[in-house]
Amino acid sequence: MERIKIAERPHWRELAKELGFVYHTFDGEPYWDETAYYRFNLRQIEQDLEDPTEELHQMALSLVPDILASEQKLIALDVPEYCWQALKDSWDRRDPHLYGRFDLCYNGKGPAKLLELNYDTPTSIYESGFFQWIWLEDMVRTGLLPQSVDQFNSLQEKLELALLSLPHQKPLYFSCIDDRFEDRGNVDYLMDIAMQAGVESRFIDISAIGLADGQLIDMAGNPIESLFKLYPWEFMVREDFGPSLLTSQTRFIEPPWKMLLSNKGLLPLLWQKFPGHPNLLEAHFETKEQGSTVGNGWVRKPLYSREGANISLTDFNGDTLTEPGPYTDSGFIRQALAPLPCFDGNFTLIGSWVVGDSAAGIGLREDMSLITKDSSRFLPHIILD
Repeated sequence: MERIKIAERPHWRELAKELGFVYHTFDGEPYWDETAYYRFNLRQIEQDLEDPTEELHQMALSLVPDILASEQKLIALDVPEYCWQALKDSWDRRDPHLYGRFDLCYNGKGPAKLLELNYDTPTSIYESGFFQWIWLEDMVRTGLLPQSVDQFNSLQEKLELALLSLPHQKPLYFSCIDDRFEDRGNVDYLMDIAMQAGVESRFIDISAIGLADGQLIDMAGNPIESLFKLYPWEFMVREDFGPSLLTSQTRFIEPPWKMLLSNKGLLPLLWQKFPGHPNLLEAHFETKEQGSTVGNGWVRKPLYSREGANISLTDFNGDTLTEPGPYTDSGFIRQALAPLPCFDGNFTLIGSWVVGDSAAGIGLREDMSLITKDSSRFLPHIILD
């Protein structure tokens, strides 16, 4: 695994605008960064990332019935009690799921370590599945990379097949908070893939969804029978209409049971069930006695948080790093620290994608600190032996 500097494509910003990648820059700082790329060999991809991703996925799925059978585990995960039966019903029906992302610590040597799961509302799908592939094609076409180069990236093909095979009523609605550019970009990409697969699709702002006689409706009063929502289940079930969502006839993507797998409490549950697994880090639920102090070599994470918010860590030398955020109203877990590898002063995180039950590709994020945030840069990668 190497970080290799390279010149940017001269007109990539114009291309990004043309292709709808409007969030390639945040507040004047680059989000998409092609001044370097990461090189892997095939063994690293297949043995160290692809195979463990699929194994971790099956391990996570194996926890769902364990959690649903245990009030203690449901309480530890801070799942509202009124949801318990609905989540069990969703799992028992085998409500189909679409995708998810594992965040991994990996330096090219030794086993990748699971940092967390994003299994309800993962983002960076557009840049992972599409824009970095366009970058690779351009690099090969201009002779800057050899014809033999490849990329671990079957995201778009697998998403198309998955969206085509998911049972749904026409049309399939896609929804998020409309004015969040990154969310809208991810949703538009998935909706475009669905339409390419021949699935009739419509966008609706999450705030425009109504409720009538226990059924979700669009602004024209039409029933919403199938809905992809890039909006967290843990938010929805705590809002006024939460109970009506779980009793409506709408088929959701992701399904209600996916709420259980987008919770950092899954990390100690995985450690309890698979102690010492080479791809896991020791993790435990926080106790009241611990308070908020983080010991050397440990990380404190809220059950529910995104983009590094409210995470604090203390390194092995006793130096503490904390990221502020709004996620202060749930419990916390403690996870053993696996410091991200540092390449040229950049701390690098790998997001490994699953579509259905198959590993489907990776995306890499860089930050100047050990905590990956929403401002962290995204860089492309290649496979070349």
